[in-house]
Amino acid sequence: MGTAADDYLNQPLVLPPRQPIRIAVYSRLASGIRSGILPPGTLLPRESDLAGMLDVSRTPVREALILLEEDGLVTTKRGVGRFVADSLPNTGLESLRPFEQILADGGIVDIRPFRFSADPATEFVSDHLGIDVGATVWFRESVITLDATPAAIAQEHLTAGYDPRTGLNLDRTLNDAADRAQTLLAALMEDPSLSFDSSECHIVPSTAGQSRASLLDVDADDPVLVLTQTVTHGGTPIYLGKYIVAKAVPSLTIIQSTK
Repeated sequence: MGTAADDYLNQPLVLPPRQPIRIAVYSRLASGIRSGILPPGTLLPRESDLAGMLDVSRTPVREALILLEEDGLVTTKRGVGRFVADSLPNTGLESLRPFEQILADGGIVDIRPFRFSADPATEFVSDHLGIDVGATVWFRESVITLDATPAAIAQEHLTAGYDPRTGLNLDRTLNDAADRAQTLLAALMEDPSLSFDSSECHIVPSTAGQSRASLLDVDADDPVLVLTQTVTHGGTPIYLGKYIVAKAVPSLTIIQSTK
């Protein structure tokens, strides 16, 4: 590897609260691959060498490399080692992108907001954003269509007013974006003054339920995927998105990086 790649891999890992080490290792390597710092065909260091460079144990390195191979970013040549894939798959949820951009890979996307309000934080929101229960948060709910068919429900939460943890006040950005045909995350990512250092997405299977079914135009017992996403700024979670995804949506990757 070249000096730039060595310098990149020797930088200390950023470990946001509750993020597994293997995800941080995955993110570092995936970011290097996607950005070209680790070009196609590059022979990666051995597991033990990577562990030393990143100052972690071999186990999370091995787990991250397995994930990278499953996602098509790395290939293994028996008896030689692991290489960056010669051609990379399309970016899914392994790179931080607004949800509508991910769906756009499969068709024409439209977002229809139908609720925007300032609400007290529930225990669910409090746990994910690290704020007190009852603190005021912005909440917006939208239906996302794919080729004119309801594909997902987006429920987005952000802290309201001045946040002393980050020094941010997102109210103006959110008010300006309230009626736009885009997610609030997309609006935040367009703000040049904001940067994001990590994202985490959990996916669980569920059923639509009566209220969701009516919005998605499916039966109440139809299967859905529930994606819960948090995004951090300076190590502090500032965005919580919950996406209820209908079965019409293509399969999605779950590991994320911001680079």
